Amino acid sequence: MAQKKAAAHKSRAANRSKPTAAHKRPRNAVATREAILQSALLAFSRAGYDGVGLREIAGEAGVTAILVNRYFGSKEEMFVEAVKITFADTSLFSGDAASIADRVAQAMVGKADEDKPDAIRLMLHSASNPRAATILREALAGQFERPLAAMLGGRDTGERAALFLALIAGFDLIRNVVGSAPLTEADQPGLARRIATMLKPLVEDKQGKKTDKPQQLTLFG
Repeated sequence: MAQKKAAAHKSRAANRSKPTAAHKRPRNAVATREAILQSALLAFSRAGYDGVGLREIAGEAGVTAILVNRYFGSKEEMFVEAVKITFADTSLFSGDAASIADRVAQAMVGKADEDKPDAIRLMLHSASNPRAATILREALAGQFERPLAAMLGGRDTGERAALFLALIAGFDLIRNVVGSAPLTEADQPGLARRIATMLKPLVEDKQGKKTDKPQQLTLFG
């Protein structure tokens, strides 16, 4: 009797470690890879690089951890692919440099696209891992920093491009992650104008006059 109970318990435990029939994916390589990547994006955005394992990602995708390894090799390689997808849309940073501040400001105050990966949460939760931070840094530089710097004229284009991106990320963090009421409840057109006013000096390479005393800066004019 005891042996039967032990065997039944072992069988239940084995079944729990496998994807359920309802969550199993059809044997389609493209669909399976996409399901794993989407699961990874959600997991990394929610818990960060260190906070999630391959088994959890596999379970959410309805596959086994062995299959995840077969498609991606390691968690690091999967993270690289997840970051590529997250930073894939560079459309805001194409076109005329003269209008980029206004275009970006309008996008920043608009409603977030829930179908797109959450770049801020992905960075926020993963950057504490040195390797993940390197992957994020290289992706940011390749997809946004260097192309934006090439678009800008004048001096210190790399520094100005990095500051431009830092303002975007900081605003997104305080408004959409922290949920600052003055920003979430602000008049969108007015808020967009204020943001554009902050971004334009970085695009146009305008610097304040040098004085002996620290200059009093007014962000919103």
